[in-house]
Amino acid sequence: MRVFQIQDDWGIDNLKLADRPVPEPGRGQVLIQMRAASLNARDLIVPERGYGRATGNLPLIPLSDGVGIVVETGEGVSRVAKGDRVCPTYFQNWIGGAPSPAAFASALGGPLDGVMADMVCLSEDGVVRVPDYLTDAEAATLPCAGLTGWSAITTHGRISAGDRVLVQGTGGVAMFALAFAKMQGAHVTVISSSDEKLETVRAMGADATINYRDTPDWARASREVTSDRGGYDLIVELGGAETLPLSLRAIRPGGTIAMIGVLTGLQLDASLGPIVARQVRLQGVTVGHRDGFEAMLRAMTQHGTRPVLGKTFDFADLRQALEYLRAGPGLGKTLIGF
Repeated sequence: MRVFQIQDDWGIDNLKLADRPVPEPGRGQVLIQMRAASLNARDLIVPERGYGRATGNLPLIPLSDGVGIVVETGEGVSRVAKGDRVCPTYFQNWIGGAPSPAAFASALGGPLDGVMADMVCLSEDGVVRVPDYLTDAEAATLPCAGLTGWSAITTHGRISAGDRVLVQGTGGVAMFALAFAKMQGAHVTVISSSDEKLETVRAMGADATINYRDTPDWARASREVTSDRGGYDLIVELGGAETLPLSLRAIRPGGTIAMIGVLTGLQLDASLGPIVARQVRLQGVTVGHRDGFEAMLRAMTQHGTRPVLGKTFDFADLRQALEYLRAGPGLGKTLIGF
C-alpha cells in the first residue's frame, strides 16, 4: 500500500512516497481504508523534528487528521463495525478526563504513525463514527482543528449565550471556534490582516471584525464591544508572543485566554501583573479527548455545522500541499484526497 513517510533523516526533503505491507488488525483493532486527510500547522513542524524526541522515530508517517471506512475488524471489536465511516482520534490513548503523559505521547502523525497511508490500523478505542451529513472532506478536518476549537469554546471557555469572545485569525481552529461560539449564542469578534477574509467571516456570523494591520492596537479598538463587562469573556489566542500582551489588556477580570497557537513566536516579553491583578485564567489547549470529540459531533449534527474547506491536493502531492499551507492559504482547511 502507498504511504508517505519521513525517512532516512528529518526535513521536508526526506518526506517521500513509499510502500508498506497492509497491516492486519489484531484483537481490539480495526483496519481503515483512508478516504481523505487534512493538514494542520503541526504538519509543518513534525518533518523538521520540531517537537524534539516527542516527535517520534524514523521512518514516520505524518498527518493526524483524516477519515476512512472500516474494512476489517479484529477479534473482540464492538465499538465500530465493518463499513462504518470513522475518524481516528488525535490522541489515541486519551478517552476522557484529565490529560496524562501517556495520553500526550499517543498523538497520530508524531510520535505515532499518522494517516498518510492507504490503510491505517488502530485500536477501536481510537476512532469515532462520523455523521452521515458530513462529506469525507468535511469529516477529515475534525480530529485536531475541530476538536481544538470545541475544547477552547466549550470545555475550557464554558461559553454561554451573550458572552463576548474574540478569535484571532481565520485559520482552521479559528473558523471552528467562530462556529462553536455562535452555536452557544456568543457575540464574536474576529481579527485578521485581510479585509477580504473579514468580509467572509462576517457573512459566516462574526458580529465584529478588526483588521489588525490597519489597527495594531486591537485591544483598545475593541473596548466598545466589551464596555458592559470590561473585556472579553474568552480570547482564542493563536498568535503567541506578539498577541498575548494585547490579549491580557483585552480580557475581562476573571476571563479566560485559551492559549492554542504560537504563530508569532515562543518567547514572551509581557507583564504578568494583569494575570494576577485581574484573576485571568491562562489555559493551554492541546486538542482534546475522545469524549469531547463525540460531544462535538453530537452538537454539530444538531446544528448542521459544516467545516470551512479550502484547496484539495492529490495524495502524491503532499509536499506541494505542505508548501501551500506554509505560504498562508486562504480561508478553509487544506485537504488531501485519496
